[in-house]
Formats: sequence, structure tokens, C-alpha cells
Amino acid sequence: MTVLPLFLSDVGGSEIVLILLVILMFFGSKSIPGIARTAGRTMHQIRQATQDVQDEIKKSTDGMKTDFDLQKMVRETTDIIEKPLLEESVKMDQIIQTPTQFSKPFGAMPNASSTPVADTDSDTKPTLDQPVEEPNKDLAQE
Repeated sequence: MTVLPLFLSDVGGSEIVLILLVILMFFGSKSIPGIARTAGRTMHQIRQATQDVQDEIKKSTDGMKTDFDLQKMVRETTDIIEKPLLEESVKMDQIIQTPTQFSKPFGAMPNASSTPVADTDSDTKPTLDQPVEEPNKDLAQE
């Protein structure tokens, strides 16, 4: 048994014969071949037009695919973003590895080779706007 599309799925053989008889009586036997021919041509033109539209869409998207290389754009953008980040990470590693006066534990006694401690009897106390003395280069190499 063949299955007819959508609206004809519930129509039986006797019902189709009845519909054809009504069409034959309404249009007449002379005009039915012309109507069928016109319907066939119309269906052919519609199919051809849809095929032409599909072909044009395929041609235009193929041209766009060659112009629009997404993988290349992603690689270039990644390179642009990674380069400054890598440079900054190298700078940060250098800063982290460079010892400063703050890298010593809190309350640790200064070595004899380090900078001298300010005299506590003097009236001059260091303030925040005075420059901080850099540690000796000898300590940095230890």
C-alpha cells in the first residue's frame, strides 16, 4: 500500500474516483488536459526557480568561505593577545625573583653587610615620601 502525502493520507480509492468524477463534470473532458498541462508547466517552473535560488546561494556562500578564513583569524588574534601577555609574565617573573628589603621575614635582624639601621636617638624618622634605599647588590646575588 502506498502512502500519500499529508492531506491524502486518509482518502481512500473510492473517494479519489469520486473527486475525479466531480472535476470531470465541472471542467469537462476537453479542458482537463490543458489544465493538467498548465499545472505541470507551473510546477516545473517553480522547481526550476527554487533550484536556481539554491544554486545562487551555494555560489555566494562558497565565495564567502574562501574570503572568510575563521581559523586564520583566530590564530592571528591569539598571537596578538598572547605576545604582550608573555612579555608581561617575563617581567613579573623577574620582579618576583629580585630580592627587596620586604622579601626578608618580618622582624629579622639585618646582616652586617646590609644597610645600616637608623639611629634611634636621632630626631629624624623616615617618612613615606622619602625614597627607600635599595639593598646591596651582594645580597641579590646570594
